Amino acid sequence: MKNNILIVDDLHPIFIEQVEAVGYQCDYQPLLKLEQVMPIIGNYEGLVIRSKFQVSREVIDAATNLRFIARAGAGMDNIDEDYARQKGIMLINAPEGNRDAVGEHAMGLLLSLMNHLNRGDAEVRAGLWQREANRGHELKGRTIGIIGYGNMGQTFARKLQGFEVNVIAYDKYKTNFSDAYAREASLEEIVQHTDVLSLHVPLTTETNSLVNDEFLSAFNKPIYLLNTSRGKVVQTQAVLNGIRNERILGAGLDVLEVEKFPALGEQSWFEELRQSGKVILSPHVAGWTFESYRKISEVMAEKIKNLDYKI
Repeated sequence: MKNNILIVDDLHPIFIEQVEAVGYQCDYQPLLKLEQVMPIIGNYEGLVIRSKFQVSREVIDAATNLRFIARAGAGMDNIDEDYARQKGIMLINAPEGNRDAVGEHAMGLLLSLMNHLNRGDAEVRAGLWQREANRGHELKGRTIGIIGYGNMGQTFARKLQGFEVNVIAYDKYKTNFSDAYAREASLEEIVQHTDVLSLHVPLTTETNSLVNDEFLSAFNKPIYLLNTSRGKVVQTQAVLNGIRNERILGAGLDVLEVEKFPALGEQSWFEELRQSGKVILSPHVAGWTFESYRKISEVMAEKIKNLDYKI
């Protein structure tokens, strides 16, 4: 089954069209479960996933002919990356495909928070007309702090152009990256000057629970917090504590430590989160638009076509 790619998640058909045009054969099986994949994965040289399951050591060991794993999105935290590389498996993701979606979603969360759009809408629908209680704040002149200046962080910075804000960015793994949209800053500067903090980091051992009570207590002034990266980067209870002690003015959370029901509803902090009027929630869809659905597939296909081996 040489040059076969197993696709186990929903994917735009443009991917299959483009890779088959250069000689690959695609087996599109988006309904397969992990236990069904394990007996057959050794027959394939490529695996395409989204977030369906963990590509663990066990999966990689069973994939005896695998040459690459492609993740339809940005984050790679559901793949044992180190072990895959040890096995000589190339890893591909497509952050270029959904970076605009994430940037626009983060922008929408921020504007909604600062102008109480969700609350105002709900109140008018309920027969309330409360102008003073819904008076908003302007972005102009504020400092936006970005942690993580990769595809997502850079795109959010570009989206902010035109709002007349000061954008500073911190990235532990990059230097000399100041550009027309953001100025490189230390973490200390982020903590000292930020009015709005936006997170654009992958989930790693270093970023797991990055935003906790101690982290939030270091900021010089109350902030708006946006998380469109990974839920486990932020401790939800710490956000709620920050709202209670007025260190957080509002939070836009597209991702949470625990996602999907019923597990989400069983968390000790969920009821407080649900009732908070200072939090806007979305179901992990920042990077998932009709446009990104196609663009992610196009980016992945192009990267696979350019792999440094011959099919």
